[in-house]
This record gives sequence, structure tokens and C-alpha cells, in this order.
Amino acid sequence: MPKLLVDRFGRKHDYLRISVTDRCNLRCVYCMPEEGMEFEPEERLLSFEEITEVVRVLAGLGVRKLRLTGGEPLVRKNLEQLIGMLSQIPGIEDIALTTNGIYFASRAEKLRAAGLTRVNISLDSLKADRFSLITRGGDIRRVLESIEAAYRVGIGPIKLNVVLMKGLNDDEIEDFLQMTVDRPIQVRFIEYMPIGHQDDTWKGRYLPLTTVLDRCAAKGWNAVPSESVYGNGPSQNYRIEGALGSFGLIHPISDHFCETCNRLRLTADGNVKPCLYWSDEFNVRKYIGDDAAVEDLFFRALDIKPQNHEMAQALMNQEQSHTPTLRRMSQIGG
Repeated sequence: MPKLLVDRFGRKHDYLRISVTDRCNLRCVYCMPEEGMEFEPEERLLSFEEITEVVRVLAGLGVRKLRLTGGEPLVRKNLEQLIGMLSQIPGIEDIALTTNGIYFASRAEKLRAAGLTRVNISLDSLKADRFSLITRGGDIRRVLESIEAAYRVGIGPIKLNVVLMKGLNDDEIEDFLQMTVDRPIQVRFIEYMPIGHQDDTWKGRYLPLTTVLDRCAAKGWNAVPSESVYGNGPSQNYRIEGALGSFGLIHPISDHFCETCNRLRLTADGNVKPCLYWSDEFNVRKYIGDDAAVEDLFFRALDIKPQNHEMAQALMNQEQSHTPTLRRMSQIGG
């Protein structure tokens, strides 16, 4: 019987999130500071060949789903080439992309042809001026064009990631919900998370996602649980009765989903992170080419993966059992 990536809590890991770059063409307020970021030089990033070798080994351990992230993954040149290489690995069934949508429309057809199966597009506001404020200069028109391009080339289901921030975009909840009524799209509301924050300023933007269900009820919409969304991961999914689409709630703080976590992360500089929130990392680069050593490294990472991330303790200033990461979300790969 083949070895599988199962941790000490019985969680089977069949999903790898791969960051291909820590760079981004935007500076979203919850992800990166406006200035002062230091980026990895290109020679320190894993090459496409190195990434493919790691995935080949992991496919033999039961990994079936991949997600390419960043930073913004489409700032990495020739990403279509990597997708094509990964799609040829026996056992890999699903290759998804998380993008801010600025560059996606012009490359959608090539990405689809290379083997991309799904896309998540970040869209934290439907108002052009507010979108520009949150992203520090992004053009919402290009994101909307990317949504249409995904439909056109047949990539689906399309998911929109909305980081909900109190006092900044929480007055648009109903507008996003209306999108799911009108179109076969999934809007995923995500709680603001304290990833890479060394102070408590993030708490001023935090809003529990029960707010979404409250707003839904106030509009007279009957939201019922929905399990029909492919690749739903940690999202608790709902569908407004009569809607063409659905919406999901990803609330790692108020109602964390750790008991069903099935993912590992590979950073652009070659570090395996068993948990997004904690600082624990294992560098895999020096072992690439030695399949047994790569396997051993991933099993060692699983051995120390905690049962949960304890972000709720961060919200309440309670003591935590591990050291939280100081890396920004863009440096980890979301």
C-alpha cells in the first residue's frame, strides 16, 4: 500500500499550494505594506523544474490538487509553461490559480490550454475608487474583464475572493450577494487574518462572517447550505434560494476549519509550511533529486503540524503554543 501524507491527527493531505513568486503588481492593504518590502532575487526562487520534481514526488504520496499562488503568480514569466509541466504528472487531477485578475484576461486562453482547471479572482470591492484604495492603485475594469475571460475560455467554477473589512467594504455585502443571484459564480467572504502583523492594528478591520448571514436575512433572502461547489476547501457554502450562484464563508478566526485541513504550502523560496499561521518551515531545495529525502522532509513537516492555528487567541491576546509567522501573506502564498 502506498504511503500517504497523513498527520498525527488523521488528516489526509492531498492538496499543495505552490507560491511561484513573492512579488505583486498591487499592494493590497491587508497583504503588503505600501513601501519597504524586500523581494527574493530571482535566482532564489524555485525553478519550474524544481517545483515539478517536488510535485512528482508528492503525487506518489497522494497529492491530487494544486493551487498556484503568489504574490501575484502571473508576474512570474511563462507561468503557462509550469502549468503544462504540472499537468503531465500522473495523479495530478486539478490545477487552480489564485490571481488579482489584472493580467489574467490577456492570458486566459493560454492558461486554459496549458491545463489550468479553475481560477479564484480577488475582488474586495465593486466600486472603482474603493477598489483602487484597497489595492493601492488597481484598475477594477481589468479584473472585471478577467472574470468575463474566464467564462469565455471555459474555466470554472469561477470564485471571487472578498476579504471583508469593517468600515471599508462591509457595506457592499449585499452587492456581492446579489452577484450570486444573477450569475453562476461563487463569492467567498474571507475573514481578515493577522498574518505577518506584529501589532494589533488589524483588529480594527476584523468582522466575523456571521455578519454576512445576518445581512442576507435582513434582505429577505433565504440562504440554504450548499455542498455543490467543487474544490470548496475550508469554505462553508450557501445558496440563496433561486440564485444561479452561491456564496461561501471562510472564517479561520471565529470558527476555524483546522480539523479538516488537507493542505500544505510550498513557498517561492522553497520552504514547506505545514500551517499558514505558524513560523515552522522546512527548506526542500537541497533535497530535490533525492525522492526519499523529499518524502522524509514532508513527513517531518506533517509531524509538527499543530491541531489548529489558534488565530482566535491572537484576537483575544491569549497565549499561543507556537510562534506566529512574521512573513506577510505575499511571502507565503496565501
